[in-house]
Amino acid sequence: MADTARARKVADRIHETVARLLQGRIKDPRLGFVTITDVRVTGDLQQATVFYTVYGTEEERRDSAAALDSAKGLIRSAVGRALGIRLTPSLTFRLDALPTQARTFEDALARARARDEEISRAHAGAPYAGEADPYRHDEPDDAGEGADADGRVE
Repeated sequence: MADTARARKVADRIHETVARLLQGRIKDPRLGFVTITDVRVTGDLQQATVFYTVYGTEEERRDSAAALDSAKGLIRSAVGRALGIRLTPSLTFRLDALPTQARTFEDALARARARDEEISRAHAGAPYAGEADPYRHDEPDDAGEGADADGRVE
């Protein structure tokens, strides 16, 4: 079992190597505009999951996934040379869902913001439901007549 610092270093090296390969060495025409977003390595350094995003349509995403799957052997051998460790981790490519989730959250926030503005416009200038000053104010005592030390009247 490797320590987490070593696993993080291996993940960073895999990230750099795969990104460099996709940028220049892999010439598959199916490969779209792919960005490597993250790499996670298991504690024993035997498996690495490479997360990526593809800019484009759903068809371009499928084509890029097929291109990455077909180039997996080439990428793994280049990663093994770059790492220089005894066993090269097996690679799994997974489409990163984070951008899609972020877009969903941003859309929900935009709808909530629009609804808040609509409600504030509808209630602009409306009077308050209660008195102008809803807080209770204690009336000052008339020189404390008839009250004992606890404030009770006799």
